[in-house]
Amino acid sequence: MDETADYTLEIQIATRFLDEESTPDDDRYVFAYTIRIRNIGRLPAQLMARHWVITDANGRIEEVHGDGVVGEQPRLEPGEAFTYTSGAVLSTAVGTMEGSYDMVGDDGAQFDAPIPAFTLSIPRTLH
Repeated sequence: MDETADYTLEIQIATRFLDEESTPDDDRYVFAYTIRIRNIGRLPAQLMARHWVITDANGRIEEVHGDGVVGEQPRLEPGEAFTYTSGAVLSTAVGTMEGSYDMVGDDGAQFDAPIPAFTLSIPRTLH
């Protein structure tokens, strides 16, 4: 019997500081993040919306809700992956992001796919 969950996503994240778009003297730090979402479940699912919690080093929290990601609502068959790059602007040199994707399966099942917390940091700030 196959014990693979019906709905499971693997989420991988890579970040980078965009020095050329940042102005530290004005407390503006721009970061890019690339996320790879892979369906490792048994059934297809579609990403409908996203929810982000962005926290800067001063403890300021911003919540972002929106449809899809980068203008798309990708549908992933089992084994398929979708990769996208987006960005965030912080007023501090370090911050974190975490959240979830609102997903719906072909059978109408709705579920949240948690996005693990990750750090946004200018180079040589954290050890």
